[in-house]
Amino acid sequence: MTCDDSRPFFHAYLDGELDAMQAAEFGRHMESCSACGRAVQALESLRSSMQNAQLREPLPVGFERKIRSELDAASQPASSWKLTPWRLLAAAALLLLAIGGSWKFAQRTRDNGDVSVTAADAAAVELVDAHIRALQPGHLTDVTSTDQHTVKPWFDGRTAFAPPVRDFAAQDFPLVGGRLDVFQGHTVAALVYGRRKHFISVFIWPDATQNAEQYAGAMNGYQWISWKQSGLRFCAVADTSRDDLAALKDLISR
Repeated sequence: MTCDDSRPFFHAYLDGELDAMQAAEFGRHMESCSACGRAVQALESLRSSMQNAQLREPLPVGFERKIRSELDAASQPASSWKLTPWRLLAAAALLLLAIGGSWKFAQRTRDNGDVSVTAADAAAVELVDAHIRALQPGHLTDVTSTDQHTVKPWFDGRTAFAPPVRDFAAQDFPLVGGRLDVFQGHTVAALVYGRRKHFISVFIWPDATQNAEQYAGAMNGYQWISWKQSGLRFCAVADTSRDDLAALKDLISR
């Protein structure tokens, strides 16, 4: 097994989805390849951090009221109060609270507050995982065809929406087929396109939010780009270049 062969198995190995033979072969490769071993360790560390992170901590009841009370007292004339360490601490705490609240708001809100950068990144992690799982033999497509008139009707009755299916073989993005996948507990459509020796998964699901912002990023050698059109959210994932994904996105958006 080479490094290129082992990459699609990273997440499956961590999830315990490999059969005994695949797991043994993958384990032997990791023993002889420190780069792949480090990559798997980094993925495992990332997953643990995301699962164990405590991103929010509620303030004690009455904390803000107490701080404001201390500030009100501190605003009285100098003759009626003393600059106690507690009042200094209260003022500093309220300042930090205001700064922290503003930072969290900026993290949570982009484009009318509907989708946060953090949420987009978390969604990308899940979709990259789904794409990597699909690269295992027999998982890439549920319907395999280069004919859009075969792939599009296949989704009828399997999804609550009609995904737009087109073949872009003339632009070097041939349609390979489609499959059903799961994202955030819901069934989504996934179209598969080829790009030289790479496969691109284009995940599609209904999006009723007002957010129309485009997101893009990269993780562990995989690129992703997400956009919205006609009430649907699209996310293309592949280990090809970002320019390739942008070109496919432009073709789909026409």
